[in-house]
Amino acid sequence: MTTVPSQLEEPAPMTATAPSPAPSTAPERQIVPPEDRYAAELAFLAAYDDGPRPPAWRLTPRAVVTFVMGSDGRALRLPEGVEAPAGAPRRLVVEGKFVGDRALVERCVVTLAGERGLLLVGEPGTAKSMLSELLSTAVCGTSGLVVQGTAGTTEDQLKYGWNYALLLAQGPSPQALVPSPVLAAMSRGAIARVEEVTRCLPEVQDSLVSLLSERRIAVPELAGTPEALAHAAPGFNLIATANLRDRGVSEMSAALKRRFNFETVGPIPDLDAETALVRSQARASVERAGAPFQVDDAVLEALVTAFRDLREGRSAEGWEVERPSTVMSTAEAVSVAGALALAAAYFPGDRDVLGLLPGHLLGVVRKDDPADAGRLRGYWDGPVRRRAEQGSATWRTLWELRTVLEG
Repeated sequence: MTTVPSQLEEPAPMTATAPSPAPSTAPERQIVPPEDRYAAELAFLAAYDDGPRPPAWRLTPRAVVTFVMGSDGRALRLPEGVEAPAGAPRRLVVEGKFVGDRALVERCVVTLAGERGLLLVGEPGTAKSMLSELLSTAVCGTSGLVVQGTAGTTEDQLKYGWNYALLLAQGPSPQALVPSPVLAAMSRGAIARVEEVTRCLPEVQDSLVSLLSERRIAVPELAGTPEALAHAAPGFNLIATANLRDRGVSEMSAALKRRFNFETVGPIPDLDAETALVRSQARASVERAGAPFQVDDAVLEALVTAFRDLREGRSAEGWEVERPSTVMSTAEAVSVAGALALAAAYFPGDRDVLGLLPGHLLGVVRKDDPADAGRLRGYWDGPVRRRAEQGSATWRTLWELRTVLEG
């Protein structure tokens, strides 16, 4: 799947980015949902690509992929005669939001254009939830129709509930019905999301089987009324996520698995790409807290390298590393980078930022099993020591901090 080449020939000018939103009196939010954060990009892409769209989609499948993966730093230009939407420029560099395989995103988009659900699986912290948010935002304009799967999730949360005050006053009626996010998506022809579906009990999961195959929800309490059977509008589909670590929590039935196309979201394969992502995500988090981001590139590279070595069980040089039971995910690396930056901002001059890294790594690896602290010390005695002996100043400093791990 490629972007229209005739509209990508010009190099991006420095100003070819989405304009800042107009000042608003709305209260500030800690996290801005993607439909608001990228509103200008979404409006631009809707006008930019007028190709065929599946029913009820806001963007073409090609534009959805461009929204998620970005335009590779090139400026897209609206075709002649197409008016720029309100709040959007005529030329725009689309920001890359998901670091991963473009072919994976294309397969996800094709799945959503059909009538099978999409299940994103992978280790924790591989941006499955973020990808599902971006896809639903691009397809239907909202990422908010979501159910968080837990052991306490009920079938009502996937189908519908009741306003009990109205139910007692009027009896079962359409006015008393409280639709779930899934039912709301069905009525609107939108994308619903179910996070951590394998954490739901099997009987709750199985309520999705008929929903995905028949594309309707029966409301027996409203028998005899048109609302007794809610049919999915064109465009409805479902994205679910599941962690590979949770495979044994509530195993999905074979019937439910057949209703989904499975796509595996893996760790970022490239060190530079992962480091850039950790930097950008941590910077955004720290700046939301009103603090400057003051972690230099050498510290970030050492942080991400340590996470990758411990995650993969082998260093970039080929040295064996004993893997801890804790998942050393990119999301955890972002958290550590943010903590280092906040320490530098709030406790300036107390300690070198690099000196804080071993303690934070120890906190991460001990989450699941205290014995993992020994594995981290083994990593220090192996790759960290060898890199120090090869003359790296950063790794020499880390090697000298090994005593931090002995507490």
